[in-house]
Amino acid sequence: MTSLRPVRGTRDLVGDDMRAYRHVVETAHRVAARHGYQEIATPIFEFIEVFSRPLGETSDVVSKEMYAFEDRGGERLALRPEFTASVARAFISGAFGQALPVKLFCSGPAFRYERPQKGRYRQFHQIDAEILGAPEPLADIEVIALGHAILSELGLADHITLELNSLGDGESRRAYRERLVGYLERFKDDLSEDSQARLERNPLRILDSKNKRDREIVGEAPRLTDCFNETSLRFYEQVQEGLEALGIPFEKNPKLVRGLDYYSHTAFEYTTTELGAQSAVLAGGRYDGLIATLGGQDTAGIGWAAGIERLSMLIGELPARPRTIVVVPMGDGMEIEALKLATELRTAGHHVDYGFKGRVGQRLKRAAQQNARHAVMIGEDELAAGKVVLRDLDAGEQQEIERAVLGEHLSRRS
Repeated sequence: MTSLRPVRGTRDLVGDDMRAYRHVVETAHRVAARHGYQEIATPIFEFIEVFSRPLGETSDVVSKEMYAFEDRGGERLALRPEFTASVARAFISGAFGQALPVKLFCSGPAFRYERPQKGRYRQFHQIDAEILGAPEPLADIEVIALGHAILSELGLADHITLELNSLGDGESRRAYRERLVGYLERFKDDLSEDSQARLERNPLRILDSKNKRDREIVGEAPRLTDCFNETSLRFYEQVQEGLEALGIPFEKNPKLVRGLDYYSHTAFEYTTTELGAQSAVLAGGRYDGLIATLGGQDTAGIGWAAGIERLSMLIGELPARPRTIVVVPMGDGMEIEALKLATELRTAGHHVDYGFKGRVGQRLKRAAQQNARHAVMIGEDELAAGKVVLRDLDAGEQQEIERAVLGEHLSRRS
C-alpha cells in the first residue's frame, strides 16, 4: 500500500510555510500592479509541443525533467515546467487582442522531475513577469526594475546581487557561436560529458558549466562582446545606463548565458550567497524569437521568473499575524446569538474566531493560548440590554459596552 505522505519532491504548505508563501505572492502581485502589469493565469498543463518546440526535444527539461503524459483522448500533454512558454501560447491564442505592448504577471506551481534539494522541489512555485511587443531596451530596464522593487519590498535588497550580460543580436551570436565552437573543439576530450553533448546542440550553455575542468577551459574562451556589432553594443550600453539612472546596482557577468536560439540581448539573474549552490533567486532575459518559434507572429519579449520557495527561505521575520477577536457565548442557548455577533464583526472587517464547545473559562484559556487580543462575551442579560462584555486579554480587564458601537470601538483599539 502506498504510504500516505507527500510524494517525493512535494510538500504541504501549512503554518509559517504557508504564511511565507502568501507573503511573497501577495507582495509581488501588489508591486506588479503598481508597475502596470495585468494578472494572467494559464492552465497547469498544455499540449506537449508548447514546451518541446521552444525548449527542444533533446533539452534536459524535455527529455529528463518534464512530466508528460497521454490523456484518455489520446492527446499528448505536459505539466508546465515553466511559465514563459504558456504565456506565449496564450498570447498567440489571442488572449490579449492586438494592443501592444502587454505587461503580464502570474504566479503558481510548475513541475520538473529532478533531484530534490534545498530550495528545489518537483512541484515548485514561481512568480513570473513578461513584457510582450516591446523591442526597446527600456522594456529590459523596466522588467529588471520590477524584480528589484519586489525583492526590495520583501526586505531582500541587501541579500542579492544583480548579474547582467548581453547575448547580442542574432548576427552577433551566430558569429560568436562559430568562434566559441572553434575554441572548444581543441579541448573536446577534456570537457565533461554534459558539455561534450552541448558542444553540438547549444555550446553557449558550456559557459555556465559548474564542472571544475570546464570552468578552467571556459576561462580562456573568447568573450561574447568581442563579436558584438554596433547594434548589440549600443543596446547593452542603454540597458546599463538605464539601470544606473534608476540606482539599481549590477555586476557584469560575461559567463551568464541562455543556450536557446530565440534568446537575444539582455540576460540577467538576481543571485545570493545564502542558499548554497542554489544561488539564483530571480532570472530572466530577452526572448525575441520565442513566439515565432511557437508559430506566432514575430514578437519581441522579455521576462523573468523567481522561485517562491527560495525567496521564502531568504525572508527573515514574517509580518505579524493579525490578532483575532474571540466570541464566547455565556449560558445555554446563546451559541446562535454568539455566532450572529461573530458574523457582524467579520462583516465589519475584523478577524474573528468562534469556538464550538466548552465552558466560558475553557474558551477564554484557549483564546489566550491562540494570542487573541480580545474576547467578546454575550449572555441572556447582555442580549436583553443590547450590550456585550469586552475582555482585554492582554490587560486582563473587561467592561460592558453597547453592542451597536462594538465594531467601531474595536477598530480604534486594534
